[in-house]
Amino acid sequence: MPKSNQKTNFRWVIVALLFYSTTIVYFDRVILGILAPFITEEIGWSEQEYGYVVFAFQLTYAIGPLFIGYVIDRLGTRWGFSLAVVVWALASLSHAAARSWLGFAIARLGLGIGQSANFPASIKTVAEWFPQKERAYATGVFNGGSNIGQVIAPLLIPVVLYYFVSWQYVFVLSLVLSGIWMVLWLIFFKSPQESRFVNSSEREYIDSDNGDLENVKVPWKRLVKYRQTWVVALGKLFADPVWYFYLFWGAKFLNARFGVELKGLALPLVIIYVVAWGGGMAGGAISSFLLKKGKSTNFSRKITMLGTALLVLPVMLVPFIDSLPVCVGLIALAAAAHNSWSANIFTVASDLFPKKIVGSVIGFSTTVSSFGGMGTALLIGWVLNESGVDGYVFPFVIAAFGYLTGLLVIHLISPKMKPVSLEK
Repeated sequence: MPKSNQKTNFRWVIVALLFYSTTIVYFDRVILGILAPFITEEIGWSEQEYGYVVFAFQLTYAIGPLFIGYVIDRLGTRWGFSLAVVVWALASLSHAAARSWLGFAIARLGLGIGQSANFPASIKTVAEWFPQKERAYATGVFNGGSNIGQVIAPLLIPVVLYYFVSWQYVFVLSLVLSGIWMVLWLIFFKSPQESRFVNSSEREYIDSDNGDLENVKVPWKRLVKYRQTWVVALGKLFADPVWYFYLFWGAKFLNARFGVELKGLALPLVIIYVVAWGGGMAGGAISSFLLKKGKSTNFSRKITMLGTALLVLPVMLVPFIDSLPVCVGLIALAAAAHNSWSANIFTVASDLFPKKIVGSVIGFSTTVSSFGGMGTALLIGWVLNESGVDGYVFPFVIAAFGYLTGLLVIHLISPKMKPVSLEK
């Protein structure tokens, strides 16, 4: 039991669990992209059929935010989050039983439903366990799991295949990771008021600015009326489908263009996602630096996003380059720029809206961008099915100009980035 005269810091253990769950989420997402060239030889799905599989995940991931918050509120964070992890763990395992593209699509439907709960549940947990002044930092810490999941996947998958031969065991590993998380979550997570690992000093600290914990319900039908909502939603719409392209087709491109086999994918993918991680931190740091220097929020966010959009442009050259290291470098640069863009779009949400409804804004924006990703997945699958390797020119060119287009639209909608007034 913790000593009552010295403040415990158990809330950071909770953040570690959120970091772990986010790592699993992105490990699960990137598995299929890495295994796709390997599975194609066994199952023989077409590019169009693979596009349907990607579409299936994005469909339920887009629909999930419509009801998942209600489920978590109804069951409570402890059991609501647990239920979501059970759903996604079983859905992930079901990939191992798939023998056709349709079987994988059905498995991805379940995965999208379960994983759509991770960020709403995590953000709610941070609100329950942290005072307002620490929430942004805590959110940044657990969100780092998204990059770690993408880094460890290309490192672990070849090891699993080496020892167990069959790709099905990769999905068994996913189940094991989720099961370990579940045990730790149920052991350690309760509300701060009920936790035996938290003393009165830490509880008082958590509640020190309790006024911000009061829920403010703003329905989506009201959110869509604000221009500021569409700044965030369209900012994600023009960028997120590009990220899904890297996630789900990046390994397939390297295999098709350069003949990179599964065991050779680890180093290129690790480089891409480590550089991407650095890009996210750099993008956030640059706009924060400009703000500290007295620049306006409008200038700081948009100039950083402009720099990001310009850094993405060289990725259009990737399909025409014969050097694997150069292609990996350009994709890594574009991925880093995307994470910089993403970090600023999430921050723009808190610039324009009270913190108490940022989660609703992000939820709506994620649904919008996921629907965009669904259409993109079908289109990319069709193009590659018709044109083969040459078809990659289309998505890479779209990826190059998507961010500049998005920034132009954002500026037209909100030239001065004025915060919303909810009193109207």
